[in-house]
Amino acid sequence: MRIDVVSIFPSFFDVLEVSLLGKARNAGLLDVRVHDLRDFTHDRHRTVDDTPYGGGAGMVMKPEPWGEALEAITDSRAAASDTDASTTPASPADAPLIIFPSPAGELFTQATAREWAQEDHLVFGCGRYEGIDERVFEFAASLGRVRLVSLGDYVLNGGEVAVMAMIEAVGRLIPGVVGNPESLVEESHEDGLLEYPSYTKPSSWRGHDVPPVLLSGNHGAIAAWRREQQIERTRTRRPDLLSE
Repeated sequence: MRIDVVSIFPSFFDVLEVSLLGKARNAGLLDVRVHDLRDFTHDRHRTVDDTPYGGGAGMVMKPEPWGEALEAITDSRAAASDTDASTTPASPADAPLIIFPSPAGELFTQATAREWAQEDHLVFGCGRYEGIDERVFEFAASLGRVRLVSLGDYVLNGGEVAVMAMIEAVGRLIPGVVGNPESLVEESHEDGLLEYPSYTKPSSWRGHDVPPVLLSGNHGAIAAWRREQQIERTRTRRPDLLSE
């Protein structure tokens, strides 16, 4: 999978060099490319924002740097595809998925992560200030499939934190990234429920004991207990998941 990220703070994504995603990049499972939006400006101040039409607080990100950045990314992907001997025209599904974090977007879920993990090319645009000129989203739709996505009902200073979370959620679902694929099946949200509680040694710690069923060796009883814990934990903490 290829992932392109556009940001005015490209060093924010240096963390992608470490941990499982860093190993995945080194192994060739992930091709992550981070682009500085300011490289697509043409004034000496490298300006990426301006005042909003109609007035209002804050600044809005200018469209032209975004237009040039997205064109450069999609053109480079198209050029790479042209080296293929095949002359079969690309279908709309082959176009990159262009994602902009936005508090006005659809909710990002584990199901979204699973869907995106099947993609060949993701492009993330990290907004700042009061957001990106709306025309950028309209223009981006001519280059790929556009999604505006939110992590939840709150506002961040910029899109970088949200993009990092999305890349982590998607990247770990790519085959080979996580060492034990079975661990992905037992996680929260994979079956619509929260994950069951986990314990390790020692069996008794500061007056808190591991539930006896986990020490029993009875795998059927353990599986039943874990399922009960999932349902109860979901009912207590996220009842909205049970009502869906």
